[in-house]
This record gives sequence, structure tokens and C-alpha cells, in this order.
Amino acid sequence: MRTLLACLLLASTSLAADDWPQFRGPAGDGVSTAANVPMKWGEGQNVRWKVAVHDKGWSSPVLGGDKVWLTTGKEDGTELFAMAFDRATGAVVYDLKLFTPKNPPKIAQFNSHATPTPCLDGGKVYAHFGSYGTACLDAATGKTLWVRDDLPCNHWRGPASSPVVSGKRLFLLFDGHDKQFVVALDTATGDTLWRKERALPYPADGDLKKAFATPSVFTFNGKEQLVAPAAVGTIAYDTATGDEVWKVVHGGMNEAARPVLAHGLVYLTTGHTQNLLAIKAGQTGDLSASGVAWKYIKEVPSKPSVSVVGDLLFMVNDKGIVTCLEAATGKFVKSERLQGTFAASPVVAGGKLYCVSEKGSTFVLSADRNLELLETNKLDAGCLASPAVADGALYLRTTTHLYRLGAK
Repeated sequence: MRTLLACLLLASTSLAADDWPQFRGPAGDGVSTAANVPMKWGEGQNVRWKVAVHDKGWSSPVLGGDKVWLTTGKEDGTELFAMAFDRATGAVVYDLKLFTPKNPPKIAQFNSHATPTPCLDGGKVYAHFGSYGTACLDAATGKTLWVRDDLPCNHWRGPASSPVVSGKRLFLLFDGHDKQFVVALDTATGDTLWRKERALPYPADGDLKKAFATPSVFTFNGKEQLVAPAAVGTIAYDTATGDEVWKVVHGGMNEAARPVLAHGLVYLTTGHTQNLLAIKAGQTGDLSASGVAWKYIKEVPSKPSVSVVGDLLFMVNDKGIVTCLEAATGKFVKSERLQGTFAASPVVAGGKLYCVSEKGSTFVLSADRNLELLETNKLDAGCLASPAVADGALYLRTTTHLYRLGAK
């Protein structure tokens, strides 16, 4: 198992170690090696800079080189943008209108038209808006290199799955009301390399077929797999061909959590049915019965992703219950109740767990068996985006502003 863990490779990146190039950071697990990240802040304390973000979007900030990137859009979805900010000052570098969808459907609850988090790789920015379009930008100049807007899917309540890059492939998930498929695009041209329709026992009701999760790329025995959660189940695909390697039928809809690999286990959640599964890594075929190492069913999140730090797994559920488990066995260690509701995925830095509520409060806890609440911080507006961590700073997007939090 230790050998298996050692060969873990997530989407490769040419970015520096102090960057945060994709949803949930360099390894896609919400864990940062940054030191001196602040524990205490407020509107008048430890705010390096604060800048307004126009319109509406729940995408999380990503960092590469001297810029911070995110996406936003008109509330009705008729204009969609990518924005870049100077990392040192917060000044707006680019505000790029990328797509102008015709008659986009209204989003009746919770989501936005600009929820997928962009990703950075090789000097490029991949800004994704689900079926509304995907654009590849030059990170230095903001120039559009290619665009795809011909992958239709009825997201029903808006897109949320973020893009992931590995090598020369960009991976996109489309798990909608009407269609459910996975696509690999050529990062140089945007051309389709492969497309696979989901092979899962879906119910007839399209509302139960939706999912919003971001996939992860893992390497086992020298071969990459794209682990891609969906409604009803999770499927791992060969990244080169799109062939199915393994799957687990676990039930549930609206899956949103990103898979994490540690201790020879792939950790998955099941959306609205709120189960946590630990799947034995490195196997093939249907693992629904034989591949589940353990299962945990109490206070599991339906939206936030989990993090593993050493021998411990941490998660915060939608209702604010943060739980610590033994990662190898699923044995309960401790839980604490926080105030508020939660959609953002927590991050870990400097031995601290940062959990951000929908009302804009960030709870800082010890990332250990004590799970001690150390600080509670509040900003003016609510938060649905997950934080980014680098340079001893926390980059936090609220519903109105982007912050760099840290000592000046």
C-alpha cells in the first residue's frame, strides 16, 4: 500500500510550489505546505488587499505566477468572464468577457453560471462554464487560444464540475439532467481526444442523474486513471483511451466532492445520501461489493470535499459538523459543531484546518485528534468558494470581494 501511495501523481503542472493551480490546490486535496498562514483576521485586521468582483460566481480562486484567476458572470448567465488580479496588490489585470450564451436557463437555487473553478497549467488558463463553453487563455497576455462551446448538456441547476489537466489532456465532466458523459480535450487545440457516455444504472428521473463533482487523476502501476464521480456511482477511466478501469455503484445524486487518495484508498462521498466510502485502490472491474474497505454514514458532507493529513481524515458537513476519522480504518476520533451552513471545501495549512461558512465565517481548528477550535473570523459577505493558500496567505472569495489575508 505504501508503494501504491508513493506513486500517486495528480495532474502535472509546471507551476511553482507556492502556487494553487486548480480546485483544492496542487494535489487536489485541499492540503497546503505553506507556512505562516494567518489564523486571525477581520475587515480591519490582516487584510493585505481586498478587491470587488463584479456580478456573480462561486468559482474558487487559483494562483499561478504573479496572478490570481477566477470566473464570474451575469446573474442571468448572458455574459461570462474570466478575471485576473495582481497577486501582490489585488489590482485587476484582465477582465475578459469569454461567452455570451443565448437564453441561458434560470438557476432557481444555490448555484451560479460561473461555479467551475479554472485551472492553470503550462502558462495557460482553462476557464470552464459547463455546456456554456470552455476557453483556453494565455496566462501572460490574456489572449484566447481556443474555445469549445459545442458540448451541450442540460445542467438543470447550473454547472459546477471544475476542469482538470494532466499532460496534454484537459478533462471535463458533463453530468446533467439529459446527458452524462466525460470528455478529454487536446490542451493545444481543444480538439476532442475521446468522449465516453456514463455506463451507470441511472433512474428514469433526470433530476436524479445530476452531479457536480471535480475528477482527480491518480497513477497506479505506471498508468493514469481519471476518477470521476457521478450520480449513482463513480467510474475510473484510462486517461489515454477513456476505457473504463473500475467503477463503484454507490447510489446518490448531486455528487460534488473531489476524490482523494491516501493510505492505498480512494475516498468518495455520495452526494445527497451523505455516505463516505474508502475504496481499495489499484483494482479493476466492478468494485461495488468487493472494493469497499470501509464506509462511514454519520454527518458526511454532500458538498464539501474531505482532506487527509497523515493518519487522519477531516470533513465538515453542510450543517457545520466537523469530523475527524482515522483515515485507514474509518474509526471515529472526534467531532465538533460549528455555527452556520457550509458549501466550501476546507483547506489545511500549518497544522490548522480552515472551514469557511456560507455566511463568511472561517473557523480555524487544530488538524489533529484534539480538533480544537482556535479562532473564529468573520468577513462582511458570505462565501461559497473554497479558499486558496500560498505565500503565507489565504486567498478567500466572498460573494462580493476577493481577499488576500495575511500580514502586510
